[in-house]
Amino acid sequence: MEAAMSASSADHGAYPRDEGQVPVEELARRQGVHPIKSVDELARDGIFESVGELEEFLAEVRAMRRASLSS
Repeated sequence: MEAAMSASSADHGAYPRDEGQVPVEELARRQGVHPIKSVDELARDGIFESVGELEEFLAEVRAMRRASLSS
């Protein structure tokens, strides 16, 4: 199933909608998805298999941030 996304509900008529497409807001409602209140909700143990994998991830995040600051 595909989700149709738009910046506002007024944009829904701007694009033709196939049968079976559901706005992302409706999918979220159906699935009980809600905005997070804190980044702590995203924390999970065991995401990275090793300290090296974590360090590699953090290095990549730093590199992406530096690249976005320089552009």
